Amino acid sequence: MTITPSPWWDRDRHADRRARLIDRNRIKAALRAWFEANGFTEVEPGCLQVSPGNEAHLHAFRTEQVGTDLARRDLYLHTSPEFAMKKLLAAGEERIFAFAPVFRNREMGPHHASEFTMLEWYRANEPVGELYRDCRDILRIAAQTTGRWVWTVPKRDAPATGRLERFDLEKCDLRTMLLSEIDQLTVTEAFQRHAGIDLAAAYDGDGPGADKPDTAKPDAARFRALAEAAGIRTMPDDTWSDVFARVLTERVDPHLGQWRPELLTRYPISEAALAKPDPNDPRFAQRFELYVCGVELANGFAELTDPVEQARRFEAEMALKEPRYGERYPIDHDFLSALAHMPEASGCALGFDRLVMLATGARSVADVQWTGAVEL
Repeated sequence: MTITPSPWWDRDRHADRRARLIDRNRIKAALRAWFEANGFTEVEPGCLQVSPGNEAHLHAFRTEQVGTDLARRDLYLHTSPEFAMKKLLAAGEERIFAFAPVFRNREMGPHHASEFTMLEWYRANEPVGELYRDCRDILRIAAQTTGRWVWTVPKRDAPATGRLERFDLEKCDLRTMLLSEIDQLTVTEAFQRHAGIDLAAAYDGDGPGADKPDTAKPDAARFRALAEAAGIRTMPDDTWSDVFARVLTERVDPHLGQWRPELLTRYPISEAALAKPDPNDPRFAQRFELYVCGVELANGFAELTDPVEQARRFEAEMALKEPRYGERYPIDHDFLSALAHMPEASGCALGFDRLVMLATGARSVADVQWTGAVEL
């Protein structure tokens, strides 16, 4: 028998959630105070955009604008405030942050929602390493606010309802980073350690120690063979990025941020559409993700400021999207124009609902959102 949960506005259900919702407000207030104390200006990026973003596997909500002359055009709810915030950097802002509502289709589950809040911030003329320390401070502030320093989430095979035992939980002790930086692990190291896959062998050039790493290109057939040898199922038409995502999701993600927060660094450039390449090896990007309890919490990188290269990457992403999903999103040429005037910068996007979920011990992001999702 399927049990239908009460609606989010049910008085008893709301009473059960309210303490965590108040903690959400307290965490937001503490983070806002921290950003302002560190010279950041809060901004409010518009949600309606010409383009929702141009990454192949992100799915947007489309709407229609009707003018006073009844002229119509498609607009999109943004999947990230990134384009608008980078335009503000081009306009002269230097340190900015936003708690932005964002919208993503095809995303539902304990750690996903179609509408959620993204905490995004940028530092102009500052290296990506500054974001590592920002992430550490954000975790510390959230833990201090709730008084919970050991964070937990249900394991993937834990019961969906009922009481959870200790062995049903993934744990991360944030006290371990109070006197040190967050642990770091490169993507190459993580694939070797957790999946037994030599990522360098998934290219058609030489390995990491080669004199000319820029000659190496992603080889989908090689990567599929490596994944199959490691016991990971692939499909004949899987692209290099498809295999990468499957290995990351099945073998790597669950092990990251266990017992200690962890930064996964140096992503392949093909998996970092808006990031600058590593100056020492152009196969990789200056991109990182923050993990706690196996949950991906934040995504940051040194920002690409070359409009020609950015346009090329956008076109390549849409060329992947169209045959697979039957749609492509327009490119925001105004954003590309602004990119030419944008200073060097680093930026990070953090799932605020996930942060609150972890900091309060909730089972899902739905338990820490003031109003629930629209039911299908």
